[in-house]
Amino acid sequence: MNLTALGKWLLPAALALALVPVAAQLGQATPVADPALSHATGSVYLAPHRAIYDLRLVNAHGSRGIDGVAGRILYDFSGNACEGYTLEFRQVSDMESSEGRSVVSDMRSLTWEDGKARSFRFNTTNNLNDQRTTHVNGDAARGEKAVRVRLTKPARHAFSVSAHTVFPTEHVARIIAAARAGKSILSFPVYDGSDTGLKVYDTLTVIGKEIPPGAQPPHDAAAKVPALAKLARWPVTISYFERESAAKQQTHEQKPTYAISFELYENGISRALLLYYSDFTLAGKMTALTLKTPKPCK
Repeated sequence: MNLTALGKWLLPAALALALVPVAAQLGQATPVADPALSHATGSVYLAPHRAIYDLRLVNAHGSRGIDGVAGRILYDFSGNACEGYTLEFRQVSDMESSEGRSVVSDMRSLTWEDGKARSFRFNTTNNLNDQRTTHVNGDAARGEKAVRVRLTKPARHAFSVSAHTVFPTEHVARIIAAARAGKSILSFPVYDGSDTGLKVYDTLTVIGKEIPPGAQPPHDAAAKVPALAKLARWPVTISYFERESAAKQQTHEQKPTYAISFELYENGISRALLLYYSDFTLAGKMTALTLKTPKPCK
């Protein structure tokens, strides 16, 4: 078993950035009129926060020979709709094989997204056993007919993707707005600079039945924030698909590269994470949550 290859496969940036949806400020907000078409965070106001999630292996199956996975996610979000949103993210995972070998993956990412979802900057590095394996840096800008991407690392490259493509913060804002509006399905492409910065993922989001305020009290760090007990939340599952040829799409052969599920509060805070891969499943428990003082939007 090649644990180095496994480490690269286990922690794609797209999954890491999508693990913990951006938090919205506590309180009510008016949903956007049509979250399937609007390009912007709209009336979903986002609040700064810092969260820690502990990861553990739930089950393993298949041929990769994984005996254990343990790790932690640090998620630090700040900014506002006027200045844009900054996310500092770090995920460290220690993976052990059935042969007793282990690899430690350390993924760090710094991103900034315009409050109106017009531009996006990203800088991501991934180390395996203290050795740098990937470094992706670049930016993306939305035009009327396309989203233009420019990479400086791992190599200089420019290309365009569909104008319907959304960025990570916008993705979460649309899910929040859709849940409040009673929608259960969202589907659109997402670009987050993952992998080598060349991929756009098609996504399918399924929003489950609302959990009313105060129902099914949590037993993690969310329980220590009294305001959360006054908010509704929804079970959400997001599946990520690599783009395939039209011929293959028509045969319905495509399967998701990976999927994640979580409970999403109406203010955007997530808990009870589950990460689904072909050979194993990870759980992420929120162990700490700090809401920062929001900076007024001038």
